Amino acid sequence: MIEKRQLGNKGPEVGCLGYGAMALEGYYGAVDEADAIATIQHALDLGMDFIDSADAYGEGHNELLIAKAIKARRDDAFICTKFGIVYDANDAGTDMETGWGVSLRINGAPGYVKKSLQLSRSRLGVDVIDLWYAHYPDPSIPIEDTVGAMAECVQAGDVRYLGLCNVSAEEVRRANEVHPIAAVQFEYSLWRREVETTLLPTLRELGIALIPWSPLGGGFLTGEVKQLAADDFRHNNPRYAGANLDINRDRFAPLMQLAKDFRITPAQLALSWLLHQGEDIIPVPGTRKAERLDENAASANVQLDAETLEQIDRIAPAGLAEGATLV
Repeated sequence: MIEKRQLGNKGPEVGCLGYGAMALEGYYGAVDEADAIATIQHALDLGMDFIDSADAYGEGHNELLIAKAIKARRDDAFICTKFGIVYDANDAGTDMETGWGVSLRINGAPGYVKKSLQLSRSRLGVDVIDLWYAHYPDPSIPIEDTVGAMAECVQAGDVRYLGLCNVSAEEVRRANEVHPIAAVQFEYSLWRREVETTLLPTLRELGIALIPWSPLGGGFLTGEVKQLAADDFRHNNPRYAGANLDINRDRFAPLMQLAKDFRITPAQLALSWLLHQGEDIIPVPGTRKAERLDENAASANVQLDAETLEQIDRIAPAGLAEGATLV
């Protein structure tokens, strides 16, 4: 079992590594449902009890998968889900460009907030959602209004803790004035390190946990991405597009070699590096395969001394990756 970490200053203890269930929705290739359920259950077996989902993943299907996986194991799981990305054509939303060649519709209006919660609770088959995030701030709705509606759901006993995703430090401060924020999700890895400038220091000042999404750079930091299948959504990622994938493979080659020198996988080095950035950081790597969970869990036992961490900073500094990033 992996070690535990506290979720923010006042939250519960959860596994130091979570499990990102988005990977089960075909974004990286087809997944058999029985295998998907078995993968979630194996994550729980390893102590990866921090299960991360969203209502938009598979247009609700991801939450239904989790419901099946935890049906007899509710006490083993800390369920985290998100709302705000509009996937139903009948719902209103504000268009937001992502930088990946597609736009999202976002809705943070109080009425939509409460509607989304009831749908997620129903799909997940739970009375209470442990951690509930706003997936993106709605550009047309003050974040105070969105979080105020979320806070009412906590007061009603339907949610335990609140979180935000893909927000600025200033938005976190404003939201935290309305209701304590337990966790913030933002992309963070050796592939993308902008969070270190203003967001992470703000979270530490306020006692809020950082939950890195895509902690393996969408799979790049596994060292195994040579080319993408035709239906792989990463074709939209500028860091994979055109010549950038080959450029980035060359730039990160020293990091891959370092992992080889340590006799660990590149993924284990990348996850261990994240875990060494602070006790308030809980990455949520995703995978379609149970055996990859074992590999990821083993990264929690990899010890990196100060000299090695400095070496990693030299060979994979902030800004090394070629290509723009998601909003």
